[in-house]
Amino acid sequence: MSLVIDAVMSAAKRTPNRISISYSGGALTCENLAREVDALAELLSRQAGPIGIALDNGPAWIVSDLAVLATGRVCVPLPPFFTAAQQAAALADAGASRLIAPGQQRVIGGQGLEVRETGFSARVLHGGTSKITYTSGSTGQPKGVCLSRSQIEAVATSLVQVLGVERAGAHLPVLPLGVLLENVAGLYPILLAGGRYHAATLAEVGQGQAFRPDPMQLLAAIRATSATSLILVPELLRGLIAAKQMSGLATPTLNLVAVGGARVSPTLLSAAAAAGLPVVEGYGMSECASVLAMNRPGHAVPGTVGEPLPHVRLEIAPDGEVIVSAPAFLGYVGVPATAGLLHTGDIGALDAAGRLRIEGRKDNLIITGFGRNVSPEWVESELTSEPQILQAMVFGEAQSSLGALIAAMPGAAPDQLAAAVARANGRLPDYAKITRWRQTPPFDPAAGQLTANGRPRRAVLARAYADFVLEPA
Repeated sequence: MSLVIDAVMSAAKRTPNRISISYSGGALTCENLAREVDALAELLSRQAGPIGIALDNGPAWIVSDLAVLATGRVCVPLPPFFTAAQQAAALADAGASRLIAPGQQRVIGGQGLEVRETGFSARVLHGGTSKITYTSGSTGQPKGVCLSRSQIEAVATSLVQVLGVERAGAHLPVLPLGVLLENVAGLYPILLAGGRYHAATLAEVGQGQAFRPDPMQLLAAIRATSATSLILVPELLRGLIAAKQMSGLATPTLNLVAVGGARVSPTLLSAAAAAGLPVVEGYGMSECASVLAMNRPGHAVPGTVGEPLPHVRLEIAPDGEVIVSAPAFLGYVGVPATAGLLHTGDIGALDAAGRLRIEGRKDNLIITGFGRNVSPEWVESELTSEPQILQAMVFGEAQSSLGALIAAMPGAAPDQLAAAVARANGRLPDYAKITRWRQTPPFDPAAGQLTANGRPRRAVLARAYADFVLEPA
C-alpha cells in the first residue's frame, strides 16, 4: 500500500470531519477526500495502461493523482505550460492509454473532469515505475523520467521528518501540480503530516499565464488563504518581494517559503529576509523525485542548499560533480536502465557541517580567455537579485571578459538597468564582472528560450543573439 494513500484513508477514519483539501468556495474533509479517491479509482481500475493528467491545479487534479496512485497504475502528469504537441509527445512516449482532462464526467470541488482514450500504444517501461515526469530538454522534446513509488514517497517522508508535522498548516500551491516539485514536495508531505492543502487554481495565485506571473495576485492569495507555506522558484520569489515592498502588506501566517529550481543569490535571500519572508533554499532534480537537500528553517546558511535529506546519499567527485548513490533512479522512458551512481551534472561542494553548495552546471562552465573558470549561474543569480532585472544569460567562453543578455523588469528605464548591472558587478570579483551587455525582450518560453523552472536555454539564446554573443570581447 502506498504511504500517501494509507495516510489519506487512515485520516478518513481517525478525523473524518477535518478539512484536508480546501479551495475557493468549499472544502473536502478527510472522509470526502477518501470517498472521491475511491470512486475515481474504481473507474480507472477498469482501464489498462498509464494515465495522463492534464488539469489545472485544484481538487480534481489532487483526486485524480491519488486515484491513479491507489490503483497502482502509472501516472503521467502534464505541466500546463507544455504545448499541445509536447503533451501528445509525452503521452505517446509513455504509452498512456487514458488522459484525465477537463470535462463533466465527474465534478470534484466544482472542477470537472473526464477520462478520455488517447489511442496511443503501450510501451515497455522500467519495472516499478509509478510516475513518469516529463521535462522538456534543450530541444524542447519532452524527456520521460521513470520514478518508483518508494522513491517518491521517500522524498515526501524525509521532508516531513526534516520540517516536522507542526509545519503542516495551510499550504498554498503556486507552481503547477503537474510539476514534480509541487506534487511530491508540496502535496504529499502535507497529506502525510495531516495539514491542509488549499487547492487554488493557477489563476488564483497569479500564475494564469505561464511565465507571466502576477506577484500582487500571489500576495493577495497568500493573505486571503492564511497560507503558512509555499514552494517558489527564484523568479517568483523576486516578484513576491517586490509586491510586498510596493504594497507594504504583511504575510504574518507564512512560516516557510521553500525556494529551488535555480541558484539563489545571497543578495536575494537577504532581500527576502528584509521583506519578512522565511525563505529556505533547497536543491533537487527530477531523476531523484525532486528534493535532494534543503536548508532547515532557523538554520539556513546562505550560499548553501542545506544538508542532504535523510534518505539521500551523495558524494563529490574529484572534478566537483555531485554524484548521488541513493535513492536508485529507474531510468528514462525508452532508454536502458543504468544501475549505479547518478551523475547530476552539477558542480558542488560539502562544507564541514555537511551542507551542500551548488555552483552551477558542469556543462555550462565558462573558461575565459584568461583561463578563469566561471559558473554562469553564479553571476546570473547576482544580476537577477537586482529588482530591475527580470532575466539574464551570461556568456564568455574563451573571451577576454564576460557578457550578458539581460531582460528588464517591466517599467525599468535604461539608466536604472545600467545601475543594476553596476551594483551586481560591485559584488563580483574582477574576472566575473559583466563588461558588456545587451537588453533583450523577456526570454520567450514558446521559442524554447526558457526551461520549465525558468532557467535560460543557453544554446537557443546564443543562436538568437549570435551577432552579440559571438562577437569578440
